[in-house]
Amino acid sequence: MRLLILIGVLVATIATASPLERTLRLEPGPDNPRNSEGDMVVLQDGRILLIYTRYTEGTGSDHDPAHLAARISEDGGRTWSDDRVVVPNEGGMNVMSVSLLRLADGRIALAYLRKNSIVDCRPLLRFSNDEGDTWSEPVLIIPDSENGYFVMNNDRLVQLESGRLLAPVGHHHRGDEERFDPYATALCYISDDAGQTWRRGEGIDLDEARTGLQEPGVVPLADGRLLMFARTDQGAQFFAHSTDGGESWSAPFRSPLRSPVAPASIKRIAGSDTLLAIWNDNHDPDAGWSQGHRTPLTLATSTDGGATWSESITLEDDPNGWYCYTAITFLEDAALLAYCAGDRRENALGTLQVSRLPLTALHGAE
Repeated sequence: MRLLILIGVLVATIATASPLERTLRLEPGPDNPRNSEGDMVVLQDGRILLIYTRYTEGTGSDHDPAHLAARISEDGGRTWSDDRVVVPNEGGMNVMSVSLLRLADGRIALAYLRKNSIVDCRPLLRFSNDEGDTWSEPVLIIPDSENGYFVMNNDRLVQLESGRLLAPVGHHHRGDEERFDPYATALCYISDDAGQTWRRGEGIDLDEARTGLQEPGVVPLADGRLLMFARTDQGAQFFAHSTDGGESWSAPFRSPLRSPVAPASIKRIAGSDTLLAIWNDNHDPDAGWSQGHRTPLTLATSTDGGATWSESITLEDDPNGWYCYTAITFLEDAALLAYCAGDRRENALGTLQVSRLPLTALHGAE
């Protein structure tokens, strides 16, 4: 009940300034050129598990060696433990882009990308029955027989009320064996047996975009439909709807969320029908940066399934910042965010930031 009251006041006051409490900043260092693309889950004892991509060699490019590392917070995300390796580098290039999800059966699911080459990248899934202490052997979401480079962003795995699991991916498949193609078809892989087996749903394309529909995500709406969102080079996030649980999708259409070629994160606020979006709303020509930049980091809400959105508020505004790949976890008194927050002049994706967005700080509730 307390969470519902706090969320209700948050929605009513979302157009005001939203101060962040920045609690963890993982800067690159020796033998660690980049920390990025994480996700969080609340454990049964109230602790918070963060798993993120920790690069160990190179310059921190998307293709450099990396493993998955974990940290624990025992105080609602205010302080964090040292890291430990959860999944070693089992790919030809790396492992990256974590999704953590508490399943209906009580287990925790860990999804991530295993990247073998610039034309072979696919998501896998592990499970934990002991709150993240140990993990099962990986299950391939996309079999090796399906060729291509499949991108599933961090914090994207979704379980529907029916129990169905959805893994939204951008399938980059128009290249050849030597070249990565930026064009992506958006679709979901579907599991109706708690993640043990998967099948491919129907894909959708945006042929007028050089990018196609990259880095898609899915959020269930209050009316039972699913909303898919994807980044494009068309100056906005594009949306599509599904009425059959992710099997097929409507034609994609331009959303009200004006955006550079950068991902959005959209979730339903826990206990409500309101959508929360975090993305780079930098359409203002007076802001001093181009549409190619990923700053500022902004937030808005929708109470009508994404048809209209509140005026955006700014969370981070460094003109040289590079804010993206945001994971959102709702706590009783805060929204906990994990996102890339580097400097575009140096190592744009090199720094992982964890911040609390305290609901009491926003509206003065007790």
